[in-house]
Amino acid sequence: MGSVPGSLSTPLLNKVLAIFWKLEKSKAALEVLDKFSEFGCTPDGDSYYLAIQAVGKKSMVGAAWGFCEKMISSGCFPNGKKTGEIVTFFCQGKKVTEAHSVYLAAKEKKVQIPTSSLDFLVGALAKNDETISTALELLVEYKGESLKHAGKFFAVVIHSLCRMKNVKDAKKLLMRMVNLGPAHGSAVFNFVITGLSKEGEMEDAKGLIRVMESRGLRPDVYTYSVIMSGYTKGGMIDEAHSLLREAKKIHPKPSRVTYHMLICGYCKMEEFEKALECLKQMKEDGLQPNMDEYNELIQSLCLKSMDWRTAEKLLEEMEGSGLCLKGIIRSRIAAVKELETEEASKDSQEA
Repeated sequence: MGSVPGSLSTPLLNKVLAIFWKLEKSKAALEVLDKFSEFGCTPDGDSYYLAIQAVGKKSMVGAAWGFCEKMISSGCFPNGKKTGEIVTFFCQGKKVTEAHSVYLAAKEKKVQIPTSSLDFLVGALAKNDETISTALELLVEYKGESLKHAGKFFAVVIHSLCRMKNVKDAKKLLMRMVNLGPAHGSAVFNFVITGLSKEGEMEDAKGLIRVMESRGLRPDVYTYSVIMSGYTKGGMIDEAHSLLREAKKIHPKPSRVTYHMLICGYCKMEEFEKALECLKQMKEDGLQPNMDEYNELIQSLCLKSMDWRTAEKLLEEMEGSGLCLKGIIRSRIAAVKELETEEASKDSQEA
């Protein structure tokens, strides 16, 4: 491509770049940008934008980043919308660190990208453990009207923080949403409540239920179930049972899982009367116990309290419901019954 210096201009060469972009001639676009200096022209922000778009058509992310580095070095950026498209392009190409570099450099030059591009950047950064802290820092960029509609991306960051077990920062961000915005729903509370419950921070988890209620949000069955799970894992079965009673005031028919947790928890603590009471409550709430609940109770009664009579009643009840217990469990009831008979016989002989 030969020409007399001064006979071409940057706007004209940009038109050539635009043509090659539309024709998907990425190599030709590369050559044009490389020849700018030979033609006595200096690339502007649009030149870099067009070249990046042209090579982007062929998914040449490496070559696109080379142009981007030149653009950043020159300090020449296209308008905010086009710069936002560049940021989005690198996010889609899984080059989130590079996308963030473009964002920072553009911001330094007072180039403001659209909120949609900021959304894309925050979402991409939040996906990676290495860049989640950067996503968290970027949330301060949402202001005014954009903050009102940023709830989804705050939630994405909170979810990622909880995934990384950084529940402290997740809760802090949630409370920032509560106090300053953006709008929030039950789901984002459930992320943090789940994280707190897994870490055994039960008072904090339960406290968030009160925050939800103060904001006009109704905790769902999942919210209560996850806190109950935390209580039962910590051996605080009575606290879990108390929470179930509270939940039933707004959710008359809780999930089967909640009762299963209580029954297993009480059996583990060898509080069989309470476990049997939970089985009764379960049926009263219209939930038919299944094999798991009966199996847990019968095995525990046989192995821990040697109470074959209650176990046998449960077996009859179970069969009446059309459920069939494994043969080994039947054998266990019979063995405990036989053992008691033998001991009674031995005692009578000694007497």
